[in-house]
Amino acid sequence: MAQLDVEGVTLTFGGVAALSGVSMRVEAGELVSIIGPNGAGKTSLLNCISGFYHPERGRILFEGQDLTRASPHEVTRKGIARAFQNIELFSGLTVLENLLLARHTHLSYGLLQAGLFYGRALAEEVRNRRVVEEVIDFMELEPYRKALVGNLPYGVRKRVEVARALALSPKLLLLDEPMAGMTLEEKEDMVRFILEIRARGTTVVLIEHDLGVVMDISDRVYVLDFGQVIAEGRPEEVAKNPRVQEAYMGVEV
Repeated sequence: MAQLDVEGVTLTFGGVAALSGVSMRVEAGELVSIIGPNGAGKTSLLNCISGFYHPERGRILFEGQDLTRASPHEVTRKGIARAFQNIELFSGLTVLENLLLARHTHLSYGLLQAGLFYGRALAEEVRNRRVVEEVIDFMELEPYRKALVGNLPYGVRKRVEVARALALSPKLLLLDEPMAGMTLEEKEDMVRFILEIRARGTTVVLIEHDLGVVMDISDRVYVLDFGQVIAEGRPEEVAKNPRVQEAYMGVEV
């Protein structure tokens, strides 16, 4: 059984098909990329997986559990985290505070324990703080931990967006163009982080327009065009596919 199994997912908006019978399988520990021209349905697919959209037809299974109609909160609790293409951070809070807020889904103590801050509440806060500090160290955000997110350079904010998703301790990490708008040096750093995340055992599904990066780091690649999967396979196989070359209008894949 695949860790993530998308089966024939169809999603429409006002009669326009964003996704048409899309199927995708991701094994535990894989780094799978989704590519395609603008408007191909890549982000819509991630929105279905993460519970922001519910498809009209098809199923989404994660570790054998049907999440097709699950809410984003329920999807997160199952072990799926998402970093967004457009940065969705609290700009008036610090890096540390943004990451601590991400841990709320792991809290299980009640109002009384929270108010008195003892027992389970204290133990969980210590544990959550430890996880967040490890993520800050891993993503090399120590110099910015107490800085307001809204005052940070764009490339650092993109890193914080990924760090917040990691703070959820996910089994599956969905990354929607984490390198968009970055400099070459910032992209190299992000690639290093993504490879290390996968090396630590987290499954990664990546949307990325930089085809060079995709072909270098992916285990497998899915290609979407007009809401349909037109190719799937190892990077070198996908690069030779005539339908993929046609979709990119002669751009070397």
